[in-house]
Amino acid sequence: MPPPSPAPAREATHLRELSPHQWKSGIAAWLGWMFDGLELHLYTLVAGPLVMQLLHTTDAANPEVNEKKAYIQAAFLIGWALGGAFFGRLGDLLGRSRSLTLTILTYALCTGLCSFAETWWQLMIFRFVAALGIGGEWAVGASLLSETWPKAWRPWMAAVLQTGVNIGVLGGAIFVGLLITYMPAGSERWVFLIGVLPALLVFWIRKHVPEPETWKQAGATVEKKPGAIALFQGSVLSTTLRTTLVCALGLSAWWLFLFWQTQHLRKVLGDAHTPATEITRLVSAAFFAFNFASVLGNFGAGWLAKRIGNRRAIALLFVGLTASIFAAFVIPRDFGALAWFWLPFGGFFGGVFGLFTMYLPPLFPILLRTTGAGFCYNIGRIAAAAGTIFAAQITQGGNFRQTLLYDGFLFIPAMLFTLLLPPPPDES
Repeated sequence: MPPPSPAPAREATHLRELSPHQWKSGIAAWLGWMFDGLELHLYTLVAGPLVMQLLHTTDAANPEVNEKKAYIQAAFLIGWALGGAFFGRLGDLLGRSRSLTLTILTYALCTGLCSFAETWWQLMIFRFVAALGIGGEWAVGASLLSETWPKAWRPWMAAVLQTGVNIGVLGGAIFVGLLITYMPAGSERWVFLIGVLPALLVFWIRKHVPEPETWKQAGATVEKKPGAIALFQGSVLSTTLRTTLVCALGLSAWWLFLFWQTQHLRKVLGDAHTPATEITRLVSAAFFAFNFASVLGNFGAGWLAKRIGNRRAIALLFVGLTASIFAAFVIPRDFGALAWFWLPFGGFFGGVFGLFTMYLPPLFPILLRTTGAGFCYNIGRIAAAAGTIFAAQITQGGNFRQTLLYDGFLFIPAMLFTLLLPPPPDES
């Protein structure tokens, strides 16, 4: 008769009950998210003037400027998608901690290289490689936390992690604002040097953050770890297809909104004959307000998920995003109305994307966890990349408002397909 299985360890219910291992994993993931946020939107804030410099033009209305901006952003999103799949696979093969250090080194060093780009295509390449690391960090960090922290805390953990991104974005907006204020015109390229800082985090992670026991135990029980093809076999196939569809729709709409709203604000200020250096400062301030609202939205999303479940919360927040984007762009509005009132509503409902952080990894088996989460969540960015280029082509005369208005309706099918997603097996 086999010996009885040991009773599962009781999960912590208070912060003081967390182990040192859990604290270190949480700190490593949160810092990774924060630096992700710092680097995510540096380009968004300085895209216009930087691309104009690289194209040697002073005409902001030059169609080539919008085209090249879109290509660079699309390359970033494709890199993010491929990085999520590639480093996600490494996370299952090599371990969460080891892969996390590789992702951080990749995006830190290549973001710094963006400062030295001499042509628009060089900038595109550097952004693409940096995005490989950013996409990988999401998949690996999310799995690391889902395997080490209490299951009941997942909605709040998702909110705290996503807040790390927002704090990083806010730090980036402050840095850009200070640089533009105190540095001469044409200094936008140097904002990317701040992206080298995360490389210092690697040494701490490798020394202090061990691999999760669940990953080590799962690997010890099999002769050969499953390949990536297992995502498209058996019962896992249905989960892969459904989550990929929701993420493709939701992330396409979200990244189009994030990128083109900033370009729209620049156009509104330009049409009002605002000085160029003042435009960058005001857009950075608007982005600050947007992300402050997003911090509140992260915890609002976590609160909602605790009460009605992840699927219903995600669907409801997608409806909120559609309504807020429609209200912002259904009629022409001035900069003040958009920046300080309407767009922060979109930032608040954008807290929905924090829920995916802890919701997706547990949908997949342990040895496919970072592979599955990395593929399904980040592959949606390829659709977002195609959407960004398409939006650049249909945006006639800089009419970003119409493009943004249409974009908001993509959240409706995302909401409908969300209701078909499964619950995590370890929570059902």
